Amino acid sequence: MTAAPSSSADIAVFGTGQFAGRIVFDLAATSSEPLDVVIVGRNAERLSWLVTAANARAFMFGAKARFRAAELDVRDKSEVAALLQHCRPRLAVQTASSQPSAVIGEDDNAWARLVAAGGLSATAVFQAALSIMVGEAIKEAGITCAMINCCFPDVANAILRARGIEVLCGTGNVAILSNAFAGARTGEPGRIRILAHYQQLAAWRRPAAERAGRPPRVWIDDSEIRDVYARFATLKLTREPAIEISGASGVTLMQAYVAGRDWHGHAPGPNGLPGGYPVRLSGGTLSLDLPPGLTVEEAIAWNAAFEERNGLVVKDGTCIYTGELKRLLAQEGYPFASGFPVDQTASACTAMEELRRRLIA
Repeated sequence: MTAAPSSSADIAVFGTGQFAGRIVFDLAATSSEPLDVVIVGRNAERLSWLVTAANARAFMFGAKARFRAAELDVRDKSEVAALLQHCRPRLAVQTASSQPSAVIGEDDNAWARLVAAGGLSATAVFQAALSIMVGEAIKEAGITCAMINCCFPDVANAILRARGIEVLCGTGNVAILSNAFAGARTGEPGRIRILAHYQQLAAWRRPAAERAGRPPRVWIDDSEIRDVYARFATLKLTREPAIEISGASGVTLMQAYVAGRDWHGHAPGPNGLPGGYPVRLSGGTLSLDLPPGLTVEEAIAWNAAFEERNGLVVKDGTCIYTGELKRLLAQEGYPFASGFPVDQTASACTAMEELRRRLIA
């Protein structure tokens, strides 16, 4: 590991991929208050570039953020804990994953086709594994540090919570739609609030005439609109991961959390819940900010229903595959197709890596 930064940090960003890059570059361009960020990863060349580019962007935009690097392997929990104990960040932003999100735009191998047919929850164990490592390192470091998990938070955050890891929320997914919808309404009055699950993003990657299935629930001020597909027919997402929106969607939340300011917006997996919700940050606590007439229980049940039909749910400390995904995994001989206790996530991840390698080959 390279020498750890010599002073405390406000935010530690884990990972050096495109998602991490979007976050640090937007922090660099928009931070009006002093912000010290340490970027953590094992790719020395990429780390060097992220730091160089982020500090350059901060200078260009007159922002008050500064960036440093810590080179280490995020899979090494003891090294991560030592870094956290030394830097004592107030917020850890976890983006590192062994499964690139680009798989959603691929169809040239059997693994990508399994993910397309069975759903992204096929990748959940990959997304959860390193996030568990970071979450446990925070506990091992004995510091007060909130965690935002950017890796498949609609599902993975429930695994983290079942493992006893506190997670503030994720980024993207519901916030992709909420910000895209709000952006399409620029100049129109009324606050928008959305209840949405990541599975609903797929419809918005298709032409308007081909959209089907249950749409997100959308409220403008306190009135729910019933024609969501028609109302936002001109809006269309890229087929690839919408990092330009998803990576950026948590930046204002991160800034508000570190500064101790109130904030409201949208986030997936808040406090380990399934799916995405309108949320409010106040006094360092994130809570649901639902429209009148919608109970917390109704909102959770609405989001949970997607993975109960097809995907992965967490119940009583056990991860359970459902629907078509369960059938496909069993068909491919995946040994955990019937589910696994959350404390066996590492073993389930190893077995899924073997399946992925075989299908890609």
